[in-house]
Amino acid sequence: MHQQKSAYVYGIITVLLWSTVASAFKLSLRYLSYLNLLLYASFMSLFIFFILLILQNKLYVVKKLSANKYSAILGFVNPFLYYLVLFKAYSILPAQEAQALNYTWPIILALLSVPLLHQRIRLRNIFGIFISFSGVLIISTRGDITALKFANPYGAFLGLMSALIWAIYWILNLRDQRQAVIKMFFNFAFGFIYTLLFILFTHDLIVPSLEGLLGAIYVGTFEMGITFLLWLKALELSETTAQIANLVYLTPFISLVIIHFVVGEKILISTIIGLALIVAGIIYGGAGRNNGTM
Repeated sequence: MHQQKSAYVYGIITVLLWSTVASAFKLSLRYLSYLNLLLYASFMSLFIFFILLILQNKLYVVKKLSANKYSAILGFVNPFLYYLVLFKAYSILPAQEAQALNYTWPIILALLSVPLLHQRIRLRNIFGIFISFSGVLIISTRGDITALKFANPYGAFLGLMSALIWAIYWILNLRDQRQAVIKMFFNFAFGFIYTLLFILFTHDLIVPSLEGLLGAIYVGTFEMGITFLLWLKALELSETTAQIANLVYLTPFISLVIIHFVVGEKILISTIIGLALIVAGIIYGGAGRNNGTM
């Protein structure tokens, strides 16, 4: 029982931290471009995983690059491509819309699992997908479904693309049997290199202001870094995955409250209804049942 309580503590801390990141993205993007936010945040995450390797006496793996070549692929998908698209979506959409659209990734994962993992899709899954994407439609049109006039088509596309990229990353990650800290270190090492090269060849590398730097440190620490390990610890201590995994459904709703009070956005009724439908579809269809993390 004590172990299960510890699992809940780790899980709740992780959910609360995840609930702050949409606001952190939006605030940080006031001081940094989406590319520079990705660069400095991914460097912070890389630094955290480097320290964790030292603390766990696993620094020797840094010399074994040949054993970690798979990270060249994973690091391109996440953090490079995933956060490139996600941060761009946040830069042009209200935070409430970007986070809700990104939250559709379990539904996209369910669809991709049919051709890529050879899983069967049930009628219940189809209904769940239909419910969730009706929520996407409500959010993207800001409630004006009959006119089908999207408030920001490009932003909505990027939000959904970020969900698609994360679902692809999750499937690729299934094949990676390395320890979590090791693979995350190498993924972020390659991801940081890709980001740095992309900026050097296409944009300007800037020295961030103090506000921008603090934002990048926060994002790199609590979105890309230690929350991942806190969540794994919660799952490890829990008697069943479901007891902890269900906590993640609180994240987007807590996030809306923080977005309203911290970022200053007026939360639209269409966002609340749409997000509720997205989560209801995920729960009903069981799309997120076995993923263990959001």
